[in-house]
Amino acid sequence: MSESPKSGNESGSDAVKALSNDLDANIKWLSGELGTEPDIVIRRFQVLRNKRAALVYISDISNDASINTLMMSMLDEGLKPVADEYEEEPLQALMLRSITVGAIRQLNSLDHVLLAILEGCSVILLDGFATVIAADTGGSEKRGVEEPSSQTVVRGPKEGFTESVRTNTALIRAKIKSADLRMEYKRIGKRTQTTVVVVYIRGIAEEKTIQEVNRRLDLIDTDSILESGYIEEFIQDKTFTPFPLFQNTERPDAVAAGLLEGQFAIIVDGTPFVLLAPVTFIKFFQSSEDYYQRYDIASFLRLIRLSSFLISMLLPSLYIAITTFHQEMLPTSLLISLAAQREGVPFPALIEAMLMELTFEILREAGVRMPRIIGSAISIVGALVLGQSAVQAGLVSAAMVIVVSFTAIASFVIPSVNMGSAARLIRFAMMFLAGTFGLFGIMAGLMIILAHMSGLRSFGVSYLTPLSPLVPGNLKDVFVRVPWWAMKKRPSMYGGEPTTRQGSGKQSAENQGNNSQEGKRDR
Repeated sequence: MSESPKSGNESGSDAVKALSNDLDANIKWLSGELGTEPDIVIRRFQVLRNKRAALVYISDISNDASINTLMMSMLDEGLKPVADEYEEEPLQALMLRSITVGAIRQLNSLDHVLLAILEGCSVILLDGFATVIAADTGGSEKRGVEEPSSQTVVRGPKEGFTESVRTNTALIRAKIKSADLRMEYKRIGKRTQTTVVVVYIRGIAEEKTIQEVNRRLDLIDTDSILESGYIEEFIQDKTFTPFPLFQNTERPDAVAAGLLEGQFAIIVDGTPFVLLAPVTFIKFFQSSEDYYQRYDIASFLRLIRLSSFLISMLLPSLYIAITTFHQEMLPTSLLISLAAQREGVPFPALIEAMLMELTFEILREAGVRMPRIIGSAISIVGALVLGQSAVQAGLVSAAMVIVVSFTAIASFVIPSVNMGSAARLIRFAMMFLAGTFGLFGIMAGLMIILAHMSGLRSFGVSYLTPLSPLVPGNLKDVFVRVPWWAMKKRPSMYGGEPTTRQGSGKQSAENQGNNSQEGKRDR
């Protein structure tokens, strides 16, 4: 690393990162730091009565049109005469009279100058000044706003977050047009200097919770933050748990709904997945579409999701326990049918289920990692391996194929991928307990899981809220969803007192309708 230039009136350790008054010294330091790659552009020119200047930017992450506009605005002959009255302050002349692009700011530190260039800004250096001007000319190619690929809905907005933090914050502001919406920017990662934004609504989010998340973020000391998963692991309340303590989503409407209920969001530059917290267990079974459909249909679908979670976690273990230890629970005809199917299978039910589940997990991972053009081939091979061929070879029974297939289908019903993964991990432990102790092992495993979940916290909020501790006022949007007009209070589970979020418009409309009907009868 080249030695950083020092300003004329500073020395010692405090001057190491200060800009120099000498233009050539500043350019030499920047060239040493950025290297001589072709995308590093250092353009020398003269402004304001032959004042030496330089423009430094990275061509691949800066917008060419903005750069051209910036250069033309500074070199325009028609603007030079107005600089006479600013002869003692050329920087002010450039900022007030010449530069016409985007946002500009003054920088005095070499580290800040280097970071601005790496972000896509164009830096203007003037000879004789230890201050530079950074103009926002960023605008490299980015993915546009598209429908989320991991959280699709039949009814609802089709827009999703992108990898650009500016686009993501704009999508949230478009949903919540309130002056109380707050966005606190941070930089995390000594090497990557990743932009991280904490978003919340003042007056709705709990103040202590916002202070706590800022404290945890400030304590992160790492080289890189490349995805929101890094942040999640650094600041979550408990590490050794299969259950997710953050909700991640690609949907701006889901984030806006969470903010309006008292949650906060964490946006990380470079990923479309935004984190939401505090979070409870039941949140992972709620879909954005639940609030766009009729309440009865939404409630029915939510109950299906909760049932699918239990099926995904317990169905193979129940099959193992009943067929191994508790055959008396089955009807005689079904027991005879299962015994006939298992007559030629050389493995006990536990080993048979383990082999089938591991085979399915391998096929699922292969389907995710393989190129899409040959993904269909994996599906065909999986159907043959897990289906007819395995049964005909006598390696597994037909009933086990049905159990594993139905378990896999149920796992895909869960809206949250993280919660589905937790069910997959727990499934193997429950299968082992069922194969060892039968139904008693399953009950012991469920008790351990409930005890573990009751001790989990997400930024101080109990994971099983509002079920444990029981909050009757918050049960309107748990297993079922009541009509919108009945949810007058905002949930209090995130730390704050419940506040009114809507009036009694439904009752007023009904009263008006009744009055209208009475008026017709009078006429």
